[in-house]
Amino acid sequence: MVEKKSSILEIPIKAVVNYLNFYYGGKVHALKDINMPIGDKQVTALIGPSGCGKTTLLRCFNRMHDLYPGNRYRGEISLEPDGINLLSNKVDPIEVRMRISMVFQRPNPFPKSIYENVAYGLRVRGETKRAIIDEKVEKALRGAALWDEAKDRLRDLASNLSGGQQQRLCIARALATDPEIVLFDEPTSALDPIATSSIEELITQLKKTVTILIVTHNMQQAARVSDYTAFMYLGELVEFDKTQTIFNHPANKRTADYVSGLFG
Repeated sequence: MVEKKSSILEIPIKAVVNYLNFYYGGKVHALKDINMPIGDKQVTALIGPSGCGKTTLLRCFNRMHDLYPGNRYRGEISLEPDGINLLSNKVDPIEVRMRISMVFQRPNPFPKSIYENVAYGLRVRGETKRAIIDEKVEKALRGAALWDEAKDRLRDLASNLSGGQQQRLCIARALATDPEIVLFDEPTSALDPIATSSIEELITQLKKTVTILIVTHNMQQAARVSDYTAFMYLGELVEFDKTQTIFNHPANKRTADYVSGLFG
């Protein structure tokens, strides 16, 4: 199949957001006609002041809003190369969440062992063969740079890990189902600088094999880890471009004001 590219940025793409609107409770218009490509095996950062819609947009990708009654989507998110609309009523949200995993703001390991945390998604998918689960658990822990620290304590409770280790465990849990996209919602906001650096290095490694979207309030973090950046304001996408362009030569004054610290 011919590799699909963004007509604006000439990059291979993994997903396309087309005229996406989102309403909380059917009334609050939180996202307004969002259009943007998501680069394949790239890190795309969503930035903007609190309440601008970046986490709302992130959660559209894996249908997290479906968990609350009254929420409504309009428009589409097309997953390439098959062109499936992730927001279609014909698409199973559970399957979407297997293909598009999420890592939350604070580490949220389940009250289970390290092993069972990582194996959880595999079991939900119906995998019962122990050898396959063992293999995928090890692969995911290695992918999250946690295997060497956890291999001798897989039966320990996940809560016995440090905060940074718990977040890497959550990343391993997200990787276990071989997702196509991983969503990160402020993944280092609750971590110390050393753990933050570890997660950022991990994100840089992960993009070799998976597409990443990250919401962050930290401008320096967005500049460090992302290839492309989307600046959002009041539910609208103000500007989308290469990260270097957004931070050094933004085309919109509101973008320039935000990245320079004049508001936000």
